[in-house]
Amino acid sequence: MAKVLVVDDEPNIVLSLEFLMEQAGFEVVTAEDGEQALARVDDTQPDLLLLDISLPGISGFDVLERLRGQEATAHLPIIMLTAHGRDVEREKGMALGADDYITKPFSTQSLVEKVKALLIEEQP
Repeated sequence: MAKVLVVDDEPNIVLSLEFLMEQAGFEVVTAEDGEQALARVDDTQPDLLLLDISLPGISGFDVLERLRGQEATAHLPIIMLTAHGRDVEREKGMALGADDYITKPFSTQSLVEKVKALLIEEQP
């Protein structure tokens, strides 16, 4: 069973994403800020991250940049989540190495399909 790490500081978003991913057949781990996200990646070794950009402390962009800079997580699939649909944020996330980018509110089916597609790509 693939493991998805959900990183968001809004409890209602975390709960809905956790439920959605579990219904889709994934194991779910959660974090509420950037520092916790980095610790969870080390502790739980997820197969994919759903990472909010706007986090207290270390931003989602910083988490992304740190993970891409480490050999062990350089190829970890990461989907950025944001409440802002600005192109400049999307471009920054993609330039830093995000695999995909989703604007809140998002289509639950579309998100599940993106997660499944990225996980299939990662399999040897």
